Order: sequence, then structure tokens, then C-alpha cells
Amino acid sequence: MKEKSIELLNKAVADELSAVHQYMYFHFHCDDQGYDLLAGLFKKTAIEEMMHIEELAERILFLKGEVEMAASEDVKKILDVKEMLKVAVEMEEASARDYNLWANECSANADAMSKKLFESLVEDEERHGDQYDVELENLAKFGDNYLALQSIERSKNMAGGHPAD
Repeated sequence: MKEKSIELLNKAVADELSAVHQYMYFHFHCDDQGYDLLAGLFKKTAIEEMMHIEELAERILFLKGEVEMAASEDVKKILDVKEMLKVAVEMEEASARDYNLWANECSANADAMSKKLFESLVEDEERHGDQYDVELENLAKFGDNYLALQSIERSKNMAGGHPAD
């Protein structure tokens, strides 16, 4: 029974690794364009996804499994902010859906702790998805002005001697 949990936990590790890589790619490009708010959001999410990997790895090792550290997907080379946000929402929704299913599968295999871990991950993934959805709504509501304001704010901060984080 634990073999199935280890398999599902490793699938989650692969998906989380892909998310870390994708979000850091988005972070780099948003930062380069002066979109500090979005760059910070992508970086913060990537760090939270790294923490998910750690939790998943600890569970795999507890079950005496081997942690597979291979990303499930290659990074998508997306430079358009709206597309970045759409992809982020899709990724988070897919993770929440998969983790819900996998929690049930772990439960069916009498692995309550892996079930609990997947359920806690669902909560985080739904929160991440909501954050990206809010940013998409802001972009739709304010258009390119939303991005321009972020870039202007960075320029003001730098001119005032406050470097961007």
C-alpha cells in the first residue's frame, strides 16, 4: 500500500519542481521589466512550492521510498504577463485537483498522513490560484496601466535611493 503513496508523493514532487522552475522564470522576467509586485508574487510562490517539496520528500523518506527529483514539465517560455498569470492559474487549479484525488487514493490505501499532507497542499494551491486570479482581474480592470504603475513605482524607489528588492 505504501508504494502507491510513494508514487503519488513523487508525482507531486515532480509537479512542484516544475512549478518552482516556471515561477522563477516568470519572476526573472517580471523583475527585468520592472513589475515588482508580480515578480515578488511569483518568487514568493516559488519559495512556498519549494517548501511543499520538502514536506513531500520528508513523507516519502518516512515511508522508506526514494525521492525522485525530476521536474514533470519543461519551463514554458512566456514573456506576456497576462499569459504568465493564466498559466499560473491553470497550474494551481491542476495541482489542487490532482492533490484532492491523490488524498482520496491515499485514504483508500489506509495512509491517513499522506492524505492529510495532500489536503494541506490543496489549501495552499487554491490560495495561490486565487492570488493569480486577482492579478488577472486587476490586469483586465486596469489594463496596461496596472503594469506601468508597477514600473513607475520601481523607478521612483530607485531614484529615491531605495533599490528594488
